[in-house]
Amino acid sequence: MGWRKLGHIFSPCSRHPKLISHAANPLAVPLDGDVFRVFYSGRDLQNRSSVGYVDIDIARRAVVYAHETPVFEHGPEGSFYSHGVSIGNCYAAGGGVYMLFMGWQTPATGHWRGDIGRLILGEDSSLRLDGELPFMGVDAVDPVSLSYPWVMAADNTYKMWYGSTVTWDAGNGEMLHVLQYATSADGHAWTRRGQAVPHQLGVAQAFSRPSVLRGDKGYEMWFSYRGGNGRKYRIGYATSETGESWQLRLPDCGIDVSETGWDSEMIEYPFVFEHKSARYMLYNGNSHGKTGFGLAILESST
Repeated sequence: MGWRKLGHIFSPCSRHPKLISHAANPLAVPLDGDVFRVFYSGRDLQNRSSVGYVDIDIARRAVVYAHETPVFEHGPEGSFYSHGVSIGNCYAAGGGVYMLFMGWQTPATGHWRGDIGRLILGEDSSLRLDGELPFMGVDAVDPVSLSYPWVMAADNTYKMWYGSTVTWDAGNGEMLHVLQYATSADGHAWTRRGQAVPHQLGVAQAFSRPSVLRGDKGYEMWFSYRGGNGRKYRIGYATSETGESWQLRLPDCGIDVSETGWDSEMIEYPFVFEHKSARYMLYNGNSHGKTGFGLAILESST
């Protein structure tokens, strides 16, 4: 399996103060033909992220419309998303369409942390918060911090994969942040099942932003990871028959940093989707999305 990079598609360009920099966590929603609406998390001068979007034509590999204002902003002080909104993916349940996100909190004293929130996606691409409290907050299973959720309906149930912090320092100067698994009968109430993807200290121990597809041979996942060895984010790969327990297959990912340019230092936050019998990946490059996002296609799918 190998990904062929199709180019650097979008760099942050809005003059709105809430979208001054970054276009992280790209999330594609089909519009018409080859055009997709790509939501992203942009930042203000205080590094607080809000949600914007652009429309891209993946056949032309070009932006056809850039929305200048955010469609959802980070919350006020004291809210669970006061310092940022990092989006995961969208799913339909009970007649509604929802977008899950990681809500950031950065208190004046203490470590930053996150909870999972849920937005309601309108037909006009508006986003509305679904409750002032976290959709999924810390508990006995996830006692420290949560991040980037991905949800899909499969096998007559809803499945979720999300990040959970075990410790801020695993002994090598890097956090241990693993990918967990949860299930739901209706997409609203969730049962947490524990760790899904195995970690390897010093190799892959800080995971984020899982992206999952299901094929004939089971489930495939792409994600960001670091290993505490000073190397910046890379994109990893894992497979599973059921979606509950996974096998790490990092060498099989098929995509890495470029020799030079916007994604030469790090690649992260993948979003993998299918279109016209092909698989595409949106992903971020240097500085956690500060340089925008690019597009790749899976060579074996063409």
